[in-house]
Amino acid sequence: MATMTLSRLRQARYAILGFGCNQAFLFAMLYLGSYNESSQHGFLIDRADLLCVLLVMAATFALMTCERRRRHLMVVAEGLVRCYALPLVGALYLIVALHSLAPGIPWLALAAVEGLAAGVPLALLLCRWGRVLGEASIDQSVPEVFIGSALGAAVCFFVVAIPVEGAYILLYVLPVGSAWALRALGEPADRDAETATIDDPTEEATKLSGRIIAGTVVYGLATGAVEALATSAEGGAASSLSVTFVLFVLYCAAALQLYGGRPLSVGVRAVLPTGPDQEVGPLGGAYRLAILLMVGGFVAVPLLESVGVSGVAVVLAGYLGVFSVLVSLFLIMGRIGGGDAARSFARGFAALFAGEITGVLIGGIVGAIPGTFDVSAALVALAGVAVLYAYLFLFTDRDMAALSVVIAQSDRFEEACDLIARTAKLSKREAEILPLALRGRTAERIAGEFFISKNTVDTHLRRIYAKCGVHTRQELIDLGERTEAEL
Repeated sequence: MATMTLSRLRQARYAILGFGCNQAFLFAMLYLGSYNESSQHGFLIDRADLLCVLLVMAATFALMTCERRRRHLMVVAEGLVRCYALPLVGALYLIVALHSLAPGIPWLALAAVEGLAAGVPLALLLCRWGRVLGEASIDQSVPEVFIGSALGAAVCFFVVAIPVEGAYILLYVLPVGSAWALRALGEPADRDAETATIDDPTEEATKLSGRIIAGTVVYGLATGAVEALATSAEGGAASSLSVTFVLFVLYCAAALQLYGGRPLSVGVRAVLPTGPDQEVGPLGGAYRLAILLMVGGFVAVPLLESVGVSGVAVVLAGYLGVFSVLVSLFLIMGRIGGGDAARSFARGFAALFAGEITGVLIGGIVGAIPGTFDVSAALVALAGVAVLYAYLFLFTDRDMAALSVVIAQSDRFEEACDLIARTAKLSKREAEILPLALRGRTAERIAGEFFISKNTVDTHLRRIYAKCGVHTRQELIDLGERTEAEL
């Protein structure tokens, strides 16, 4: 038991440090720095750097939703991890050097090249983290996401606080830390290759996944509209980002309090309610808290601006909170779907960044409309309505409660399979076939998933029946249901 605990703690340390490096680098690419040093400014001009990264990442994630392309791209991701992401770091510093040595190069070209050089590797690293975090239990991976994200924001805060222009380029070395942690955690199993482990999601799980994706698009749309206000031309941009990162760290600290004093301790449930009177678990509370912070920023924008504090900074802090919740939900989507979390990461982030791009473009269009009306007020109102709509009608507290039920059922089924396999002393292959047999898969389908003959499957099934003391498939299913009920 001591060895298992030590292994769990070591895995958590690597995951938190590595994912924190990855998040800090992501925040840097999205919010820090710009090659635009000209006097020309505007909604789209000042967000060109952001749009270039988002467009490349969204396209990469969209490609990865296709199983065949995802396999090829994950091979590239594995190569990137093996070389500690040094090609990515070298490319970024080369672009910085070119900008310094040849100031005549068009800044938009530099932004486009940086978006391509950073966007693809960053998307691949995120999916690789999805696969690694998806290997751990939800109860462990969800707190790791929040702690790692808080660590990344803290690193960005300290870099922004450095009174040196261009200090943010120090963050370009962080992919090395992300890749180092991924190497230390080891190469996870390719769930797409092991098709036998993929289980058909239930109708409820499929519906909840669809609602998560729908909510993700709307949250991205609202954030993009707000980001159209946070232009690099805005005075005090560095101080606004400092407020964003500080508030986000405080949010993560508050969210982790919902897990108790030791969020990574054995027995802490990340999603399920911890008391009989609770409808949702800690993740549901974190979801509410992030929405409250985001909506509070919308409401307080005029008041905060009057005292010299950017209301947009508060909204973006709330968005980073929602972002962390969404990462956790993408992990859960992979879990209840029975497949590779890299696939759910690809789907989720493609939706999120597509919505964000659309929001930025809408902000640019609204800003270009001639007239005397307050553009900021219009965009804030649009984004606020979108967030409230997503929370009240797309992915709600009721959906979060339903999600906890789906996860509980999934946990009980897996625990029942493990208990039956241990009690009956099934072989490794028999233990792999057992869940499919309990789900009512035919021998032909099991054979196709394992790439073995039907006769071999029949032989394994007869051995499973004998070891479990049953005679038919129905009796085996009844045994599984009784075991689940006892658990």
